[in-house]
Amino acid sequence: MNKTTWALLSAALVLSGCQQAETEVVASAVQPLPQPSVQADIYQDYLHRDVRDDIFYFVLPDRFYNGDSSNDNGSTSKPISAGGFDTNSSRGFHGGDILGIEQKLDYLQNLGITAIWMTPLLRNKAIQSDGIAHHGYWIVDFTEIDPHFGSNADLKQLIDSAHQRGIKVFFDIITNHTADVIKYQECHQASGEFIAPQTHCEYKSLAQVEKGDSYTPFVPQDQASVKVPDWLNDPRFYHNQGDSTFKGESSLNGDFSGLDDLNTADPEVVSGMVDIYQNLIKEFKPDGFRIDTVKHVDLSFWQTFSPEIVNFAKAQGIPQFHVFGEVYDTNPNNLSVFTTQGKLPSVLDFAFQQTAADIFYRGKSPVLAQQLFAQDSLYQDDDSQADLLMTFLGNHDMGRTGYFINQAYPDVSSADKLQRSILSHAFMFLSRGIPVIYYGDEQGFTGDGNDIDAREDMFVSHVASYNDNILLGTKATTADDNFDPKHPLYQAIAQLSELRKQYPILRRGQYQDRFYQADKDMFAFARVDPETGAEFLMVFNSGEQAQTINVTQEGKRYRLMTTWPDVVVPSIEDAAQAASAELTVTLPRLSYAIYTTAS
Repeated sequence: MNKTTWALLSAALVLSGCQQAETEVVASAVQPLPQPSVQADIYQDYLHRDVRDDIFYFVLPDRFYNGDSSNDNGSTSKPISAGGFDTNSSRGFHGGDILGIEQKLDYLQNLGITAIWMTPLLRNKAIQSDGIAHHGYWIVDFTEIDPHFGSNADLKQLIDSAHQRGIKVFFDIITNHTADVIKYQECHQASGEFIAPQTHCEYKSLAQVEKGDSYTPFVPQDQASVKVPDWLNDPRFYHNQGDSTFKGESSLNGDFSGLDDLNTADPEVVSGMVDIYQNLIKEFKPDGFRIDTVKHVDLSFWQTFSPEIVNFAKAQGIPQFHVFGEVYDTNPNNLSVFTTQGKLPSVLDFAFQQTAADIFYRGKSPVLAQQLFAQDSLYQDDDSQADLLMTFLGNHDMGRTGYFINQAYPDVSSADKLQRSILSHAFMFLSRGIPVIYYGDEQGFTGDGNDIDAREDMFVSHVASYNDNILLGTKATTADDNFDPKHPLYQAIAQLSELRKQYPILRRGQYQDRFYQADKDMFAFARVDPETGAEFLMVFNSGEQAQTINVTQEGKRYRLMTTWPDVVVPSIEDAAQAASAELTVTLPRLSYAIYTTAS
């Protein structure tokens, strides 16, 4: 029987960046890496590269790097897009911008990133009653870049610079709503302020509206023409039914936290939004769109919008233009509706995020992964499939990997927390789907929760609630500049990126179960080339103790390719062991191994 036994990794080794220990390997049982079957030049040819070959980095430009301090206060000529710069407040603008991202392209390229997804850059209403638009989701002008982030010329320059490195650029777009400009006479004064003691406008159902119980929309005089294109200033293109409760019909028709909710069932709205984003494609030539708040938009809208946008982009010379939507739902049955009926090529895989968090941060059974991947066929149709899903571990809304680990394991060592983060990132990179790194996770950011508590600065921060956080894998805090290429998470992700780039089977291979058992924290799955039968076998131990499992070889001969942590003492192989019906693998806690087959 072919046995592989691992020694436990010390905490000091983890904190030192998981450097390889000097451990004797007996009889060279660890085989050389198989030769990659795809040339590295696909990573220069961004234009024709399949999105499944990409590694994404999701970033809020305002919190990344300040490349031009002259734009920190926004517009000097358009008051609605001015102000909000406050580096001491977690809600304020902090000065990060488009030029800041361009200046850090070396940092991203060395991490292995091949696609940058930025939160919305279009011109916003800078200040609303509930906050400041550092995130970019309160758009008033869909034709120009918000001056807090730079200019149209700056964005074109960033895209050109990224493309020269083979890096794609994705825009975050919104069709569900605009900034909060429209008011209701029943809730607001002429100035737009609430009529005391109201603090929101209660949702009015379609049944109420049909009976005449509806709001009377108006636009404050000083904001009557602030939206661009001009048709967006007309209240008739909006639902005007008050604030969403995010349940039932209000999920589609209600104002998302007061934002003006477009009537996306109106053909004129559909046509208008198609025109807006076709114009952006024509001007900037981005490589794709991430679409916000997809489930709050009529399904029929996506059936028109998505094919028209993708086809237009291809006609503009962007053959691999990719679209993926945010459907904030962890049920694959609900997510897949938007890739099949809704005609979106892909969605963010919230079901994967929950499964990974449950297994690696909450100690639940890995059988959850088996159950998740068993539903992959739900996404299959002529233009979408499971390996186009965007996989991630945390984001700007729900919180960070480090936060989830801190919540689940507040008393374990910092080395242990770091190990859990690296292990979960490995699971994401080796599973089906397209991995998305949330900015700062590669520097061990933890955050204090969701939303603004998960939007720390990569450059020197002045926010007290950020700076008191203990980061993973470093003595630095967010009061320091955090672009450290020696950080153990940065190095681990860079290594995983390189591995994924080297072997197409890790990007395109079909998923197959190999071992799951309810009473085991060890599990195994394969990525298989359906044409050649070649296989990469991934074995994980997400548990607290060393464990052993047997994996059926089914006539294949598995060879150990790589391990993490890096302390390996394999046994001597002989003909009898190679011919065994089972591969026996023993792993220490919180570790993984990768095997390949000779065929």
